[in-house]
Amino acid sequence: MEIWNYIADNLWEIFSLVTGIAYVLLEVRQKNVMWILGMLTSAATVYVFFSQGLYASSVLNVYYFAIAFWGLYQWRKDAAKVAFQKNQEDTEQDKAGPATVHLTRLPVKTVWWSLAVLVIGTVLLVLLMDLLEDSMSVMDASVAVLSAIATWWLGRSYLQQWLLWIAADVLTMVMCLSQGLYFMTVLYAVYTAVAVYGYFYWKRHGKYL
Repeated sequence: MEIWNYIADNLWEIFSLVTGIAYVLLEVRQKNVMWILGMLTSAATVYVFFSQGLYASSVLNVYYFAIAFWGLYQWRKDAAKVAFQKNQEDTEQDKAGPATVHLTRLPVKTVWWSLAVLVIGTVLLVLLMDLLEDSMSVMDASVAVLSAIATWWLGRSYLQQWLLWIAADVLTMVMCLSQGLYFMTVLYAVYTAVAVYGYFYWKRHGKYL
């Protein structure tokens, strides 16, 4: 009975772990259904982080849920462009090659405004989280802003989004471990490992629009 009580007490963490792993694996393969599964993961994670007083990360997952609609639209549009280009090229190499990951080149100006958002957004969010008595205001705010930028880059299919996710996932893993959220710690450890793999997978199989 104890094991069932433990599962019941940590049900949303376990749900987030299972759906989150499926989500990140689909992200590597750039499957559109990833965005739909991400909505379910985000909804569960909102509760998990809020219950631990990690308010910035909780709100971040509300953002994940909302932006998933835009991300799905953007990926479907980009995938259509890639399909059109492959039909135009019509070479035997293309036909025999692996499934293509659609990529967009990262503009320098996007890097600069993202850096500005990261710095300014983190400072402002730390101040707000301190007022709300967030249990880990600095790390929570840093992860939230960094992850928000990474999600936007993901929707735009920038290869470098994986580097942002590696940093955000490592920080979140440390934060979850310190809060005793062990299932979430495992989830973000998996996220980190898959993000490293995803970077090289996209770099190898990516096709720029």
